[in-house]
Amino acid sequence: MKLFDVYPLNNITIVRASGSSVWDDAGNEYLDMYGGHAVISIGHTHPYWVKRIEDQLEQIAFYSNSVMIPQQQELAEKLGRLSGKENYQLFLCNSGAEANENALKLASFHTGRKKIVAFRKSFHGRTSLAVAATDNPAIVAPVNQTNNIIFLPFNDVSALQACFKAQGEEIAAVIVEGIQGVGGINVATDEFLRAIRSNCDQYGAVYIADSVQCGYGRTGLFYSHDHAGVNADIYSMAKGMGNGFPIGGISIAPHLHPKHGMLGTTFGGNHLACAAALAVVEVMEEENLMEHAAALGKYIMEALKTMPVIQNVRGVGLMIGFDVPESHKDLRKNLLSKHRIFTGEAKPNVIRLLPSLALGRKEADRFLSALRQELLG
Repeated sequence: MKLFDVYPLNNITIVRASGSSVWDDAGNEYLDMYGGHAVISIGHTHPYWVKRIEDQLEQIAFYSNSVMIPQQQELAEKLGRLSGKENYQLFLCNSGAEANENALKLASFHTGRKKIVAFRKSFHGRTSLAVAATDNPAIVAPVNQTNNIIFLPFNDVSALQACFKAQGEEIAAVIVEGIQGVGGINVATDEFLRAIRSNCDQYGAVYIADSVQCGYGRTGLFYSHDHAGVNADIYSMAKGMGNGFPIGGISIAPHLHPKHGMLGTTFGGNHLACAAALAVVEVMEEENLMEHAAALGKYIMEALKTMPVIQNVRGVGLMIGFDVPESHKDLRKNLLSKHRIFTGEAKPNVIRLLPSLALGRKEADRFLSALRQELLG
């Protein structure tokens, strides 16, 4: 049997990882400035995380949600405290797409409505509803196409208000990334997020904060939406939540009420996944990683802005993007092949940085030095 060929792959086989470094099968070390799509939050194979999973594995790895799983409640309490949303409710699943899928479904249940507002350059996942709300026709199959999604320009308050004025009574939810990741590190303005909150309040719609990539402390606050001083009704999360172990979830405001059978999952919130997620929350708190991400991100962005070839440096904390002119369109490839540094990209020529929140200053300087060599010679 062959693998279904859906990924363009680098000819590199990673066999070991630690902190912000990974090693290939030839023993070469690479600096990971991308964290495997923003997944590595506390560093590869953090020893506390490894021990937490090992200890849990020796007891029980899985049983279904038909029994009490105390680790779920422990995670909810610690996550509520770290995120500042202690009165919210937690539903656990396995991925960001599932998180957004359940968020959208819950919003429709709550409001009894069908229309969803999403935004240009959005990415919310590849499952049915999540991909329908994603602004990329190439990955939306005919069966996913629906007239229930309204795409608006990102950061356009006037368009948002006009949409609600015309269709507000039909809108179940607005789903928005605080910082668009796949779309190119586009930062939502405070005014825009506050306008979403205001219109959702006025028309009884649900504000869904897609925090799969821009959440979990990456921007210096737990959710990037927090920078605008607003509370969403539902926050979706995954990626950094398990530091590489598959887990996702939605944090749900108290006015959205559950009922049995409304949502469900087989693997979500299993013992092993909760152990991984608990380790992440505990390390983030113990090592002050949100504060570290804010400070180091500021340092990196200030350095990037001194490089004249780079354009439009943007982001918050350790979620950073910048544009590269066509003359340097191979920058990402060169960083990997010549300097052994992993970075991300967005079309057409955007470099995305999404390293571990535990990235060190020396590692940041190593990246910046390689970048200067490539851009300035």
